[in-house]
Amino acid sequence: MKHIKVIVEKHADGYVAYPVGVKGVVVGEGDTFEAALADVASAIRFHVDAFGADTLDADPPVLDAFIAEAKVAV
Repeated sequence: MKHIKVIVEKHADGYVAYPVGVKGVVVGEGDTFEAALADVASAIRFHVDAFGADTLDADPPVLDAFIAEAKVAV
């Protein structure tokens, strides 16, 4: 069992979740936070089955994830 940090975003039409530090693109979605988290866990398992466990070996490993805002002149 490996613990993977996942970002979950809330949008007007549901939730989107994606892992941090996984090699390749993996995304999950759902109508609830829990559904999106379950979907991304399933997508990660499929990704590992398809491309190998080394896709989970982030170098260097992600220690933590933060959400912040930056001011951008547009």
